[in-house]
Amino acid sequence: MAPSHRYSHSQSFPRHSIVPSSTASSVGPSSMSAAKTRQYAHLHSQLAQLNAHLADTENLLRMTAVQAQDIRFLGGYVGALFMGSAKVLGEEGVKGESTSERQESGDEKP
Repeated sequence: MAPSHRYSHSQSFPRHSIVPSSTASSVGPSSMSAAKTRQYAHLHSQLAQLNAHLADTENLLRMTAVQAQDIRFLGGYVGALFMGSAKVLGEEGVKGESTSERQESGDEKP
């Protein structure tokens, strides 16, 4: 299943002025310097990119949680297969192993 990446750029956050309220009325948007305008535009683009990356991270975390549940199920399934195979093959394997150990030590009983 391919991951779906959705970006919500339509979200807008309230903007608060960093200029003190006493001088906010005397400073208009036309008196803002070009450097400051450029910095605000750059900050806005970085915030949009951060918001997109956070949405990606949230999506990936959701997918990871689902995959972790699937891996847990697979682990239980494989564990059950091992236990079942040990029950079926275990007695023969133990008997064969104990016989070979006795043969190596010279303690084999007929």
